[in-house]
Amino acid sequence: MSTVTLSDNFDVRIPDEVREALHLVPGDQLRVVTFEGRVELVPVRPMREYRGLLRGMDSTINREDEDRL
Repeated sequence: MSTVTLSDNFDVRIPDEVREALHLVPGDQLRVVTFEGRVELVPVRPMREYRGLLRGMDSTINREDEDRL
């Protein structure tokens, strides 16, 4: 776990090990989210990177005869 310091301009430097683990490069966008009293930086990825993410998921839905009108 790394610790960072908030600068006078409210800038934060993301540590090398975090940038490398998340494959962040200059120009990448991060979404800033507050959650339960903490700040989270979430990388914004293009939709094409999510292609195939749910491959193999069972998409069948078993319904009873009564739930159709």
